[in-house]
Amino acid sequence: MKKIKLYIAASLNGKIAEKDGSVAWLERIPNPDKNDYGYEAFSNSVDTTIQGYNTYKQILDWGIEFPYKKTKNYVLTRKQDVKDTKDVKFINKNPIERIKKLKQEKGKDIWLIGGGTINTLLLNEGLIDEIQIFVMPIILPEGIEVFELFPKETLLKLKDSKSYPSGAMELVYRVG
Repeated sequence: MKKIKLYIAASLNGKIAEKDGSVAWLERIPNPDKNDYGYEAFSNSVDTTIQGYNTYKQILDWGIEFPYKKTKNYVLTRKQDVKDTKDVKFINKNPIERIKKLKQEKGKDIWLIGGGTINTLLLNEGLIDEIQIFVMPIILPEGIEVFELFPKETLLKLKDSKSYPSGAMELVYRVG
């Protein structure tokens, strides 16, 4: 069975994006070593992504080529008027059942890209297996939380941790 892994960066106070959805704050973190924080290795360990509609729109607004062309990509949305593209399939009915089926498929793991509402939905349903979070050395006054709305109390087991010269901390937790 595939695992769903939340791989995400957050400010010290738990913000994954600014109020408008921007992640430009990440570029303000000094990274003189040009460290990719394990991104390449992680991206090679997954063959599927899941993200919310707002996160998907934010990526499109960057004006770059869609960055996840090597994976199957699913966008969760309540919108009924969206059409699948060559890069993305939209899930707007029975998202929990669809995701449970995705976990049963053969292959590599699933990257939960975010955002905060989708993270909470999947956490509350017990579908997230691992959280790999990079706590960045910045405090954002406003923004989107890692887990928006009402996450259930959930115990985590620390699997690994690592510090980086930039001041970032990588924490890897098993959920449950």
